[in-house]
Amino acid sequence: MRWGLIGASTIASQHMIGAIRAAGDVIAAVVSTSMSRAQDYATHHDIPAASDQLDLVLEDASIVAVYISSTNEKHRAQTLAAIAAGKHVLCEKPLAMTVVEAVDMARLAEAEGVVLATNHHLRCSGSHRAVRDLIRAGRIGRVLSLRLFHAVHLPPHLQGWRINDPAAGGGVIPDITVHDADVARFLLGEDPVAVVAQMGASGLGQGVEDSAMSVWSMPSGAMVLSHESFTHPFAGSGLEVHGTEGSIFATGVMMQLPVGEIALVTAAGRTAVPFSPHDLYLQGVTDFLAAVEGKGQPAATGWDGVASLAVALAVRKAARTGIRQVVDYERAG
Repeated sequence: MRWGLIGASTIASQHMIGAIRAAGDVIAAVVSTSMSRAQDYATHHDIPAASDQLDLVLEDASIVAVYISSTNEKHRAQTLAAIAAGKHVLCEKPLAMTVVEAVDMARLAEAEGVVLATNHHLRCSGSHRAVRDLIRAGRIGRVLSLRLFHAVHLPPHLQGWRINDPAAGGGVIPDITVHDADVARFLLGEDPVAVVAQMGASGLGQGVEDSAMSVWSMPSGAMVLSHESFTHPFAGSGLEVHGTEGSIFATGVMMQLPVGEIALVTAAGRTAVPFSPHDLYLQGVTDFLAAVEGKGQPAATGWDGVASLAVALAVRKAARTGIRQVVDYERAG
């Protein structure tokens, strides 16, 4: 299958180009807002065509799918244009700047009969799938709480708009909280109902938050505690799931690589839990291709992207207002 890249991004360079090619597919073109960047990127990654115009991809009937990794404020328009051109779309998170926009994207994909997927890579990892399997198998009994700690230090080459440009969708909440929202939904199989939150800015950037903490209530009665930051170089990352019959401790698993450790603790003692070390992004591409072929669905659908965005925006609103927010999965933002 032939792909077009919309966005000459670091994430595509480091992970997605290799994953697409490892799946046996071809990258036919790359589009960037800068012609010189598009040409340099194409040369560096051996991509045959480059442009600063989206039509390069949209008008090429041989390109079946696009991967969108532009800045957040561009996702909606680019996705809608690709869907209208009959392309299947794998879009980076967050899908859009508001939930209304994201809902429009998911609905149009359904109406046009194309696949819209959200690139929530963590649910593609062997570690997260192993944790979900333990929960589903009842190994820790009824889930009481989930703790997500995803406070890292954003490296200089990824800072830029993420810490300085609210209009582009910058801030730790749309960048990391949205991932944690998807993790909670994936592991627990339910959607957060309401959130309380606080956020702060350390001075790393300007105009956006770089740290956030929040508590989410779930329909089952379980509680989720979530912590995200761009400013914590030594905090580590991971998750803990606590239940009536045991606990799961997964450290170092909120990563782009298949790393980390998982331990199951019950009355019988502490046991190391093995998990598949497969490439997260190749898994995401493989699941996407299966959906395009009508043999399944993507790891994270467009509607999953809508839900994770709704939770993240509720967290931001709760932090700004100091008021508990009920998550609105249709109109939030």
